[in-house]
Amino acid sequence: MDNVGSALGSRPQRKRFAQYALGLLLPGERKSMEPMAARIDPEHAMARFKTFQHFIACSTWDDLAVRQAAYRWAEPGLVQAGPMVAWIVDDTGFLKKGTHSVFVQRQYTGSAGKVCNCQVAVSLSVATATLSMPLDFELYMPESWAEDWGRRGEAKVPQDLMFRTKPEIARELIEQALSDGVAPAPVVVDTGYGANKAFRTALDQLGLEYVAEVAANTKVIAVGRQLPKAMSVRTLGAKLRRRAFKRVTWREGTRGPMMSHFAMRRVRLRAQREETSPPGGDLVLLVEWPEHESAPSKYWLAKMHETRTLEELVSLAHSRWRIERDYEDLKEELGLDHYEGRSYVGWNHHVSVCLAAYAFLLRERALGFPPGAARFEPLAPTAAQGRPRGSAAAA
Repeated sequence: MDNVGSALGSRPQRKRFAQYALGLLLPGERKSMEPMAARIDPEHAMARFKTFQHFIACSTWDDLAVRQAAYRWAEPGLVQAGPMVAWIVDDTGFLKKGTHSVFVQRQYTGSAGKVCNCQVAVSLSVATATLSMPLDFELYMPESWAEDWGRRGEAKVPQDLMFRTKPEIARELIEQALSDGVAPAPVVVDTGYGANKAFRTALDQLGLEYVAEVAANTKVIAVGRQLPKAMSVRTLGAKLRRRAFKRVTWREGTRGPMMSHFAMRRVRLRAQREETSPPGGDLVLLVEWPEHESAPSKYWLAKMHETRTLEELVSLAHSRWRIERDYEDLKEELGLDHYEGRSYVGWNHHVSVCLAAYAFLLRERALGFPPGAARFEPLAPTAAQGRPRGSAAAA
């Protein structure tokens, strides 16, 4: 709290921040203000609820400064786990009822896998080989809200906040992370971002590597062909014979090894001409052909400053599962999606405390546990193991 508290303006704010973070960290199915207040101070639950409400919905403090402090607190744990291997961009949904919560509308979210009434937030996470952490979130403003100044006023949306696409929000999150001095790594995105040419161009301009999933109709030119001709990545993948693909395992899943067949080819984008393409301007097309499918089904474009092996590219392309686990932990353990207020300010304040609590847990997990504790053992022994001595006291 001293570390993150340095980003807050006053002693009362630090106290409220500590109490709210404690509420998120304590056990309990619901992490909205009233249940947290009742758990922390049952004799004065209503008074505690009102202080939470004021601190989150009305109090003035800098969300960016708090999120930066949270990352600085977690960074030693990340560094101990190894070098940064990926920056992962994605978005997640927050299911809502009604029409008054900031930026809520019927829209698609991968969290539900369908169109529903929800908010959607874009996030940027950093990942090592074994740990990952969300750095930042930004709530997506639908176009239906952009010019609705009445709703914006009720939800306390800043007047200078304009409509931005999700790739534009992602670019701003990446630029902020670079400005904060976060160690850069290849940016990994799905087709929602990878299919956006302006987003990939922005990554090029920032000097970042990337592995971007693209749509099957994306046009490329295969490098080395005598008669260069633009074709879709689906067509190029179909021209590759099965023997051009290699089986690669990228991680151990809960049901066994995660594996598929992959091939890669050097390509240029359709707009590039061979005689004008700068040195190093080639991309790598990564193609996946699952075992039981009749043709390739997934495609990624990779921009790398140095040569990467097929196994390295596959590992990067499939690293996005890490952020899904982060979302799950943030929502189920820390109540990321439990905020019941309606304001833009309140949503951002709640998310900032969630990220700080997550940073605390990550650092404790990485640095505070004894050696080997990261290999979590089951809480209850199997019948074959028997009941360990002193287990009742330990529980």
